[in-house]
Amino acid sequence: MEISNSFGPIDIAISGMRAQNKNIGMISSNVANAQSTDNGDGTPYRRLEAIFKTAGEDGIGGVTLDEIAADMSELPRILKPGHPDADEQGYVTMPNVDLPVEMVNLAVATRSYQANVAVMKRYQRMVESTLELLR
Repeated sequence: MEISNSFGPIDIAISGMRAQNKNIGMISSNVANAQSTDNGDGTPYRRLEAIFKTAGEDGIGGVTLDEIAADMSELPRILKPGHPDADEQGYVTMPNVDLPVEMVNLAVATRSYQANVAVMKRYQRMVESTLELLR
């Protein structure tokens, strides 16, 4: 007889919450740097994206944040002749952060976090009901 891990659902929900917490932090960084034309090395800020992977064997065991990758899409240029980072023609290279996209990503990450919290609450109620039946 094989004994299963009774904390499996909790571990999976916690891994999802941790991954989405990091994702929300990364989205916040994108929003905060949406107008950063100098990243410290003379280049504009590049949007960051989360890449997730399944944890454990056969995809059972939750999710982890595999890596944070910079979005290498084209950086937009806008005409701002008075800007300190403007080139000779008056164009400024801006970050590739699109605020509506970031707000949608934030909503998805928040809902995913909330879903994992709901799993934990339901699992807790199930365990409490089982213990009540055993009394």
